[in-house]
Amino acid sequence: MLKRSMASNALILGIFALVTAGTLAVTQITTREPIERAIREASAKALLEIIPLDRHSNDILVDTYPIPKAYWNQLGLGTGGEINLAREEDGSISAVIIPAVAPDGYSGPISLLVGVNRDGTIAGVRVTAHTETPGLGDKVDLKKSDWILQFNGLSLQDPPIDQWKVQKDGGAFDQFTGATITPRAVVNQVRRVLEFIASHREEIFSAPVSKRAVEVEQPEKEKQ
Repeated sequence: MLKRSMASNALILGIFALVTAGTLAVTQITTREPIERAIREASAKALLEIIPLDRHSNDILVDTYPIPKAYWNQLGLGTGGEINLAREEDGSISAVIIPAVAPDGYSGPISLLVGVNRDGTIAGVRVTAHTETPGLGDKVDLKKSDWILQFNGLSLQDPPIDQWKVQKDGGAFDQFTGATITPRAVVNQVRRVLEFIASHREEIFSAPVSKRAVEVEQPEKEKQ
């Protein structure tokens, strides 16, 4: 009797496990596309805030250039990333958007997108993810304050590189009242992005149109 009961319970548990696994699999399949679409839309919004539509003629979301693994550490990218390319009508690259992560935020890593124009000036910076303290460190988020906009138009020459620090450290950048670690982390990482661009400018700004961008553009041309 005991063996029969144990076998019955095992069968029930097995069926329950199969049903649960099946439900999870179906849920994953049915939600994958909406999630991927939402991520794509959020990414596109951030990219277009930095480099608006009137500044490029290509799809900057798919026209990308992979970041060589040798530079992942400099940009704080544990698993790599891609540079988004903004092109003129003639195909030349007028600006790029670099993903980066400041690893030393107060509450954890701070994910960024840094737009850099061909002349080395900053087109814009946006924080895309963070866990900073509400009311203090979260002011790096444009939805909370306009602090992040102070980077617009700056370069490694303006201010001089030795001034790429928060004011508390003797630099040119404002910090928040009661919060210095977060803005310090962002300023330092934006500077590293500019240094990366300066070292690899020719390679990045002469990147070919990505295969993915060609595949997207071809059907559009056939429709015309």
